[in-house]
Amino acid sequence: MAADLEAEVQAIDKSLLECSAEEIAVKWLQANDLQKEVYQHLAYYVPKIYCRGPNPAPQREDMLAQHVLLGPMEWYLCGEDPAFGFPKLEQANKPSHLCGRVFKVGEPTYSCRDCAVDPTCVLCMECFLGSIHREHRYRMTTSGGGGFCDCGDTEAWKEGPYCQKHELNTSETPEEEDPLVHLPEDMVARAYNIFAITFKYAVDILTWEKENELPGLEMIEKSDTYYCMLFNDEVHTYEQVIYTLQKAVNCTQKEAIGFATTVDRDGRRSVRYGDFQYCDQAKSVIVRNTSRQTKPLKVQVMHSSIVAHQSFGLKLLTWLGSVIGYSDGLRRILCQVGLQEGPDGENSSLVDKLMLYDSKLWKGARNVYHQLFMSSLLMDLKYKKLFAIRFARNYERLQSDFMKDDHDREFSIADLSIQIFTVPSLARMLITEENLMTTIIKTFMDHLRHRDIQGRFQFERYTALQAFKFRRVQSLILDLKYVLISKPTEWSDELRHKFLEGFDAFLELLKCMQGMDPITRQVGQHIEMEPEWEAAFTLQMKLTLVISMIQDWCALDEKVLIEAYKKCLTVLMQCHSGFTDGEQPIVLSMCGHSVETIRYCVSQEKVSIHLPVSRLLAGLHVLLSKTEVAYKFPELLPLSELSPPMLIEHPLRCLVLCAQVHAGMWRRNGFSLVNQIYYYHNVKCRREMFDKDIVMLQTGVSMMDPNHFLMIMLSRFELYQIFSTPDYGKRFSTENTNKDVVQQNNTLIEEMLYLIIMIVGERFSPGIGQVNATDEIKREIIHQLSIRPMAHSELVKALPEDENRETGMESVIEEVACFKKPGLTGRGLYELKPECARNFNLYFYHFSRAEQSKAEEAQRKLKRQNREDTALPPPALPPFCPLFASLVNILQSDVMLCIMGTILQWAVEHNGYAWSESMLQRVLHLLGMALQEEKQHLENLSEENVVTFTFTQKISRPGEAPNNSPSILAMLETLQNAPHLEVHKDMIRWILKTFNTIKKLRESSSTSPVAETEGNIMEESSRDKDKAERKRKAEIARLRREKIMAQMSEMQRHFINENKELFQQTLEELDTSTSGVHENSPVISDAKLTALGPEQTRVAEHRQVVMCILCQEEQEVKVDSRAMVLAAFIQRSTVLSKNRNKITPDPDKYDPLFMHPDLSCGTHTGSCGHIMHAHCWQRYFDAVQAKEQRRQQRLRVHTSYDVENGEFLCPLCECLSNTVIPLLPPPRVLFNRLDFSGQPNLTQWIKTISQQIKALYLLRDEDCASKSEEMCIFLQLPEGFRPDFKPKNPYSESIKEMLTTFGTATYKVGLKVHPNEEDPRVPIMCWGSCAYTIQTIERILADEDKPLFGHLPCRQDDCLTSLTRFAAAHWTVSSLSAVQGHFCTLLASLVPNEKNGNLPCILDIDMFHLLVSLVLSFPAIHCQDFSGVSLGTGDLHLFHLVTMAHIVQILLTSSTEENGMDQENTNSEEEVAVLTLYKFLCQCTGSALKEISSGWHLWRNLKAGIMPFLRCSALFFHYLNGVPAPSEIQVNGTNQFEHLCSYLSLPNNLTCLFQENSDILNTLIESWCSNNEVKRYLEGKRHYFCIFLPSRVNTYNGFYFFLLNKRCPKSGGDKSRAPTLCLVCGTMLCSQSYCCQTELEGEDVGACTAHTYTCGSGVGIFLRVRECQVLFLAGKTKGCFYPPPYLDDYGETDQGLRRGNPLHLCKERFKKIQKLWQQHSITEEIGHAQEANQTLVGIDWQHL
Repeated sequence: MAADLEAEVQAIDKSLLECSAEEIAVKWLQANDLQKEVYQHLAYYVPKIYCRGPNPAPQREDMLAQHVLLGPMEWYLCGEDPAFGFPKLEQANKPSHLCGRVFKVGEPTYSCRDCAVDPTCVLCMECFLGSIHREHRYRMTTSGGGGFCDCGDTEAWKEGPYCQKHELNTSETPEEEDPLVHLPEDMVARAYNIFAITFKYAVDILTWEKENELPGLEMIEKSDTYYCMLFNDEVHTYEQVIYTLQKAVNCTQKEAIGFATTVDRDGRRSVRYGDFQYCDQAKSVIVRNTSRQTKPLKVQVMHSSIVAHQSFGLKLLTWLGSVIGYSDGLRRILCQVGLQEGPDGENSSLVDKLMLYDSKLWKGARNVYHQLFMSSLLMDLKYKKLFAIRFARNYERLQSDFMKDDHDREFSIADLSIQIFTVPSLARMLITEENLMTTIIKTFMDHLRHRDIQGRFQFERYTALQAFKFRRVQSLILDLKYVLISKPTEWSDELRHKFLEGFDAFLELLKCMQGMDPITRQVGQHIEMEPEWEAAFTLQMKLTLVISMIQDWCALDEKVLIEAYKKCLTVLMQCHSGFTDGEQPIVLSMCGHSVETIRYCVSQEKVSIHLPVSRLLAGLHVLLSKTEVAYKFPELLPLSELSPPMLIEHPLRCLVLCAQVHAGMWRRNGFSLVNQIYYYHNVKCRREMFDKDIVMLQTGVSMMDPNHFLMIMLSRFELYQIFSTPDYGKRFSTENTNKDVVQQNNTLIEEMLYLIIMIVGERFSPGIGQVNATDEIKREIIHQLSIRPMAHSELVKALPEDENRETGMESVIEEVACFKKPGLTGRGLYELKPECARNFNLYFYHFSRAEQSKAEEAQRKLKRQNREDTALPPPALPPFCPLFASLVNILQSDVMLCIMGTILQWAVEHNGYAWSESMLQRVLHLLGMALQEEKQHLENLSEENVVTFTFTQKISRPGEAPNNSPSILAMLETLQNAPHLEVHKDMIRWILKTFNTIKKLRESSSTSPVAETEGNIMEESSRDKDKAERKRKAEIARLRREKIMAQMSEMQRHFINENKELFQQTLEELDTSTSGVHENSPVISDAKLTALGPEQTRVAEHRQVVMCILCQEEQEVKVDSRAMVLAAFIQRSTVLSKNRNKITPDPDKYDPLFMHPDLSCGTHTGSCGHIMHAHCWQRYFDAVQAKEQRRQQRLRVHTSYDVENGEFLCPLCECLSNTVIPLLPPPRVLFNRLDFSGQPNLTQWIKTISQQIKALYLLRDEDCASKSEEMCIFLQLPEGFRPDFKPKNPYSESIKEMLTTFGTATYKVGLKVHPNEEDPRVPIMCWGSCAYTIQTIERILADEDKPLFGHLPCRQDDCLTSLTRFAAAHWTVSSLSAVQGHFCTLLASLVPNEKNGNLPCILDIDMFHLLVSLVLSFPAIHCQDFSGVSLGTGDLHLFHLVTMAHIVQILLTSSTEENGMDQENTNSEEEVAVLTLYKFLCQCTGSALKEISSGWHLWRNLKAGIMPFLRCSALFFHYLNGVPAPSEIQVNGTNQFEHLCSYLSLPNNLTCLFQENSDILNTLIESWCSNNEVKRYLEGKRHYFCIFLPSRVNTYNGFYFFLLNKRCPKSGGDKSRAPTLCLVCGTMLCSQSYCCQTELEGEDVGACTAHTYTCGSGVGIFLRVRECQVLFLAGKTKGCFYPPPYLDDYGETDQGLRRGNPLHLCKERFKKIQKLWQQHSITEEIGHAQEANQTLVGIDWQHL
């Protein structure tokens, strides 16, 4: 069967391949009915090419389609070979000056904050980098896909519309030239023909709905082949689809994932191919399986030829898009074809058909035709306009389709509104000609149909569907915002008329919102169900900007403003007529004033927080003042008809509601109300809510008698009784025993006073006060920074944004604040300049309660630091605009004075809890404001004006006859000395001082010098009193301090006397420890310190006493005592790896004896340095395990440590650990025995050792030998060698147990195997871990340019000491013969013997690992040697031998280019010797080595190459033998090499080693060089690998570009959705997506997790490019996010690129990440992060 199929395919290909495009095109040119010809051709060939089997074959299909179908069309169009025709067209064409690049999802886009007309104007990367905007303030975001680059569009940019590339295309030709003149006439005709036919064919086939026949195409052969086609929707998840497909079409999970990915990407995919019934069966299973929870997945059974034609239809649209790219003329023709009305009249053009069918098309088809529209209609300015009109006329239908469609907005044609409505000229044309503004608002209103009886919106109990619809409807508000975003510069009557018509529609919308969601106070019981409040606020938030923009439009034209004001007022009247009916009038009277109002209690009646109509009117009223229309045309305005009580009624109710909520009267209304109040004040809404309510009250007060206003206000606050009836307050507080009620009342009085402060003091909006817009922003910033210094992003969040997402902060911030740069952590902060503190207003209206108290505290603290008094007086305020000028009189109105007097009276009498300090504080603030006001009036006094503001006189007057209350001034003077008001003293003093200043000012205008001096004397005396008082206090404080100090020192003396012995002991200890150091110093100066060999410096042993962190008991570290252990963490590591692609061998068979120099994977041990008893630790660990088992039964989440793998947290510092290292005394002292004088030299020693090894080997093979021979062997045994001797283990049982524990742990982690303490590989892993850990620490010190000793943190120092001692002692608990065997094999790699064949060649061994293993396994042989050779001699000879092998290694691999670079031909002995050696190597290797004549280069290379080895060896022998390091190595100085050599008892001229032992070494070198591997290896040099970052890309921007073009490695060349960069090796990965998941140890894991196993042994650092965040991973269950090393200009990171500021690489932070990697702290960092933040534990890290 398969063979037949193949044959058939080949046969088809042949007949198709023989088609000649040219011949077909000629036939078409001669045809009478071209459409018929083309359709016949397509009907015959399309099904032969497309959809020939179950799986698409895109390459084959594209190749054939191009040859058989598109080729003839191209020939026909060009009239010649398209290979020549198209280039000709391109040459003749004037390239477009528009860029028009369409963005893909996730592509970076750039907007210039200085030049863009609005934030939707963006550039692609290429244009941006070539434009002037890269030097401006720009914003970088990632595209959601679908928009296009605006480069070249002059309407989008204030300046710099062209980048360098597109600037060339703007020649001086007239703009409106018809592009068709560049095309030959016959070609124009042909283009019309072919475009009309192909475009119609594509549109017809895509919008075709019958499943069994085709539009205008006869089916040639009707075969029974169908597809079961699955379509995408946004309801079902990936998992649901995958599961369903596995059941329905029984495919594997991998195939199902492939299907699901394609469906998600392209919108549809065939999941089964076969006859109708076979496909239909799959369809029914899918539908049945998915219809349970939601609507079922959409599945269709389609005939294969329909699918074929649809596939080709899409191909045609893409082809049309590419063809019109050759010539503007062709683009113009396609636009004409597309927009030409068809025979059916309205909406019958091809473009209309596609648009109106949009919601029924699948994702892939939509994308293709949207792209075509963008590259044709939107790139041709003439047709863009015509298309815009079609779009606007169909707007309502398109939006309704979008509401029903379940695809996201970016896949809908409705999304093109952003391309059309944001073009200023188009937007205005559509408003005037198509009445677009009204259309959008009406469409919006039509979709929100739920209203209550009064016609207001009702969002109660939204169903899921309504909520979904409501989310969709919000996009209409966005469209309205786009239309209004650019303001008109000149107005035509038509524009005015249409705008006002739109304004009417908008008022209708606001009218439906006025008073929506009304609430009533719950009394008695708590509300049962929280009412739906979010929808209304969402609507308000979305509309906030639109409301502001409509006001901006009104402000631009006086006629429009007047009309809008009238309309708004009318609508407000209509709203009110519905509200106030039936509320009875009452009369209030106070202080001789009376006013009529209505009886209304906020705490009893319905009240709503939504009053957009009132607020819009308030905004327009301010504009009347700002644009001076109120003064120019008062006769045109209905100001006389305004009823101020009506205007203030609802805003006042709203503010009273907030006060009552704050007083706790609405607690039973639940959280929904708390949230509403929060948003009412929140920065996102306050501009059109809270702020406008204050403005409305200001408007009311400025138009009515302030006494009347205050009485109405008292009545609404339900405080009228307290202030209007004398002594009521006193009675109220004594009679009312319920504290809560009194407390509520106090809060209400405070809130009311606060409101008055706001009404008088908030005049920083242009139009209310005489200020400009920057003053307003400055004031906001000053008050934000008064709380604390803030980062740029915090400030931006705290300021309101305009429609361009700008806060206007950057322009003024420099004037009011200084910037402090960040350190290694944290972010840059702005601090308030000291001179701005005087503008601080404690009662600033945008402070929340918490912010206010923080600001007050901060400002008082500042004043105390500057030794000023702590009063926070009200700042000087700008004057009001004339329209609001009468507002200040509220401060001197009778009712106000009465309120202030009453409260001061309460304070003076100080009875009970009827008043509060903050009430008094607010009264003092109001007094201060009034005095400031009067002072300003007097200072700005001109000749003829009389000051009407006489506050000082009014507060000096005592009360009226019956109760003769004292004057306000008198009460203040009484309060000044009241002991219970210490805090407010400074403020009262400031008020009295200001009062005197004003008195002086008044008198200076009249003359009366006597009073002046009197006032002065009073002031002076009070000042002197002040000074004396302060002095007295300071003196008392000083005496108190001295007394306390004396007491403390007495107590100390007493303690020392009591505990004399203790102190004596510590002093002695101190003494010994310092003397120890002193004893060493003369040694250092006289004799040199030597770390190993017979000359090794003897070190006095000192006791090591340590304390257990668990039981706090002290113990000395001894061989035979109980074991003490350090918490440690072992991990596999690739930090030093030079080859990350090495395949890890099967751990069960792998022999780790020799480490390759590429260090591809080592075992690292780290420790936090905390010490415990072994048994204490065991108990602790058992407890952790038991707790974990209990926890697992309760909840199934991971913790930050994995107990099953032996992990635990250090009990003291919570550092992640997985084992413990035993603490040991220096081990070599134990094994070192008798030391005879005559020590053998290297040659003799090697001979002896070789004999001993030989003897051991013979003994091993002894079972096959007879007794007599054995005797002979004994005769041959080297002198003093006793192979039958078994040494005694010196360690106590508990230490032995711990040696085994740590050894096994190293083996288990290092090899990833199950623990087995008998395995002979255990000791090898222990030595390897010791060597590797030393190497990493040496590497870190070298990278940071730190000296070798003296700079290690004590935790690393302790860890290395313990680790080295442990590794040296581990052989005592291993099998002796195994360790001896290891030593023999290791030595054989340098000194070959006949037993050990095929060992790695000298170039494949890491010499430091070899050295450590040899030195640490040597005691196993030495313990049986009684010939008197010391252990130190062996160490020295082994070290020399390995060093020489390393030198040969370096010389063999050093590729010195002999350049003349600073070459000094000194011909010193070192250079001569090294040359000689090199020549000897040349002889040994045959001529494989390059000839080198310069000894200087060789010597330099050798020194550089051997330095790391020497440094590691110095560390190793230092920790092994405990010889202190000479002071020269403890600092970074010159001659490090010489000092190291001397410490390691090496000659400075390393080649001397060879000369001294030349007899044996020549043979050794020859054997090393004769290895075949060496001969093959003689090229290439090794280098150390470090963590990766393309440092040439300093800005994130360039880096982003560098990375974003990386494709996802799996999904057919698509751009990766979540590109992620491995920072260790620089590999680009595709994180968090199905396409790149792989299987690891039987589990599906994401690309990053899989990569950590190959690249970092389970640990990884990644940069997630789109989110701009660093990801740390360790294993499958651990991970955390880490701040990226990229900062913006304000010193902040931008994770998620939310702010979009330009980012730059911060080298210090990058180094910090690098250091974490090098120090193996990634796992620890993750552990700490997961402990601190529990949400990190729940993330499925393995899927990243």
